[in-house]
Amino acid sequence: MNRIVHPGGTIGVLGGGQLGRMLALAARRMGYRVHCFSPGADTPTGQVADAEVTADYGDLEAIRAFVVGVDVVTFEFENVSADAADAAAEIVPVRPSGAALHITQQRAREKAFLADRGFPVTPFARVQSLDELAVALGAVGLPAIVKTAAFGYDGKGQHRITGIEQAETVWSVVGHQEAVVERVVDFACEISVVAARGLEGAVVDYGAIENRHVNHILDLSVAPARIPPTVAAEAGAIARRIVEALDYVGVLCVEFFVTRDHRLLVNEIAPRPHNSGHLTIEAAATSQFEQQVRAVCGLPLGSTALTRPAAMVNLLGDLWAEGEPDWDAALSLPGVALHLYGKDEPRPGRKMGHLTVLADTAGEAADRAIAARAVL
Repeated sequence: MNRIVHPGGTIGVLGGGQLGRMLALAARRMGYRVHCFSPGADTPTGQVADAEVTADYGDLEAIRAFVVGVDVVTFEFENVSADAADAAAEIVPVRPSGAALHITQQRAREKAFLADRGFPVTPFARVQSLDELAVALGAVGLPAIVKTAAFGYDGKGQHRITGIEQAETVWSVVGHQEAVVERVVDFACEISVVAARGLEGAVVDYGAIENRHVNHILDLSVAPARIPPTVAAEAGAIARRIVEALDYVGVLCVEFFVTRDHRLLVNEIAPRPHNSGHLTIEAAATSQFEQQVRAVCGLPLGSTALTRPAAMVNLLGDLWAEGEPDWDAALSLPGVALHLYGKDEPRPGRKMGHLTVLADTAGEAADRAIAARAVL
């Protein structure tokens, strides 16, 4: 269904987290109504949406009842079943499609999709038993990372193996479920490319964004990435080819390893706006969230030009360990933008918000963002 949804229409969001919150804020600014659906109540998305429905993603009748009241459905969270997407698609357009979600929400299917189409990926193997894991470790090589095939993000479900004797323990820890084994990459840095594809096939991207992770959780993003221009251009081209291969409609992020000899390896695909793209709210002509609204509603895509170099730092629940952070101290620094997600319980490792800083250079933006978080 190539139905265009103009401002005044209603967007249905499956998921209630911070990505849905920022999507809803962008949509409402453009004149759309937003309804969200998730198992939680008073969610970050629900706090700013026009309506919040609380039900399980597996309740297909609740899904069907929800979509009767909206004009188009999108996701802010990829771990929604393909059955739920298919149930919604019986009634309204679902963008991106359930087929694209089915591929990108499960690591084994995603890796196979990429490898089969010639995209550069880390050597990997799919395993479904302890015996297969042992064989895969021999084929892929050590050290290796064992990742659960389903329901993984922010490093969840990932385990490093340096010796074959660890295989049985790791297989038990991952719950004897399908997994992907990948060779550890000696990379120089990690980057991401946030791209969008419109209803009629137009594709845009925001260029390469440089990322630093701590304990598998994104800590700092810097745009533009401080890598050779040829590598950045190649990353953008690969991301564009991936969204086209998926026949994707919406915003998608491709995460890459950049090796020490400047080769690119696709690490993961996120079928939604991405944490590294949050800096586009302040730094780009069109934020990734407005872009998602434009894409899924069938409107023309917006400019992805960066107005200035920018950096973003995540604010995790650890910052609340000794009480409320000192917001005055951070906001007294020039050019600091604060985003909090409305979560009521700070926990270690939980994303509670982020800071964005614009500057004349990427390095200066990164230094200022880190300094602003430090004073909290």
